[in-house]
Amino acid sequence: MLTLHKSLVRSILEFNSPVWNHIKIGEIQAIDGVQKTFTSRISALKNDDYWKRLKELSFMSLQRRRERYIILQVWKILRGLSTNDIGMKFRETSRRGSTMAITSPPLKRCSQRNQSLYDGSFSELGARLWNVVPAEIKSLRTFQAFKEKLSQFLATFLD
Repeated sequence: MLTLHKSLVRSILEFNSPVWNHIKIGEIQAIDGVQKTFTSRISALKNDDYWKRLKELSFMSLQRRRERYIILQVWKILRGLSTNDIGMKFRETSRRGSTMAITSPPLKRCSQRNQSLYDGSFSELGARLWNVVPAEIKSLRTFQAFKEKLSQFLATFLD
């Protein structure tokens, strides 16, 4: 049942998530609600709360997984494995390793809705998330090593 969930359900919920990222709390809760409902139907975990079920199954919330995918995509752009169509700019620092600059200027005199869309865009959110990752993880040269260390790092935060 877990294999079916991972391959059929979660793959659809996460499709193209670095680009198509939810920013409204209601949307995030609706998407996570699918996984929440699924995990509640596992008889051994039926009486546990959602967060305990995630821990028992070694799952991340879907929101955390989307953040992980964004960071993975930024790593690919930095390493030249993916195109940098939006002109992300990176710089190396001795203390923080590779940091990413927010390339677009902040919006002036716009609606709250447009500001929220801007704040949740890949270039904005990608820069904020990338700059939180420790330098020793960002400096890893292979994708698999980066992915594993990133997952371990993200597991240290509460979902």
